[in-house]
Amino acid sequence: MCSICGERVLSSYAETDPEGRRRCPVCRRIKRPFERAVAYGSYEGGLRELIHLLKYNGVRPAAKILGRMLAQALAALAPEFEQAMFERGMYDQQPILVVPVPQYKSKRRQREFNQAELIARAALKCYPVPERLQLALDLLQRTRDTHSQIGLTSHQRRENLRGAFAVARAAEVTGRDVLLVDDVYTTGTTATECARVLRRAGARQVWVATVARTLKLASKYLGDEPVESGEEDSKVSEFEGLKVGA
Repeated sequence: MCSICGERVLSSYAETDPEGRRRCPVCRRIKRPFERAVAYGSYEGGLRELIHLLKYNGVRPAAKILGRMLAQALAALAPEFEQAMFERGMYDQQPILVVPVPQYKSKRRQREFNQAELIARAALKCYPVPERLQLALDLLQRTRDTHSQIGLTSHQRRENLRGAFAVARAAEVTGRDVLLVDDVYTTGTTATECARVLRRAGARQVWVATVARTLKLASKYLGDEPVESGEEDSKVSEFEGLKVGA
């Protein structure tokens, strides 16, 4: 697994950097705006169904379960959180800002909730050291709606999201460490753009944590970033008939 993005990589394609971290071909070629991305599990089976119950069927109690899963995933980042606090020094022990990936206002009205926010709230209640994390709502905003990412190349996906996010209150981000939270990490385009915007606003460093991620094989994508087969929001109709008790 790549130590930066968490992608699967064949051992013959993996290289270890001077710090002992294994990097996939993509993370060797480009510098990610985030330090590391972690996830609880693979986006398949029961985990995928649970996310769909929350996201497409509005079964909000599912967020509590997903939040506990996210809190477990954060354990992998605990040493880095500790190191960040050590680097800031004893006179700057501000908590890490937890920023959910935002929705565009029309999508928020349609769904009536942001699943990333619900999951983040639930995770903070389960995190063993809650005072180390601070939920920061509406700090990152989605400024425009975007087209479906289906069939787009890596470059087209980046351009589709370019300018779609903005930091509402830059003074609150400057010099702070940030944990970006979402439900699923697919190609990493959204996480990368959000992290880029946060860093430009002055964030010291950014980590990414999701409940699930779509695992591909980074070694197959030497010429480009991995391309996800489709955008989940375009498949809402597929799950409209999903029973709550399924």
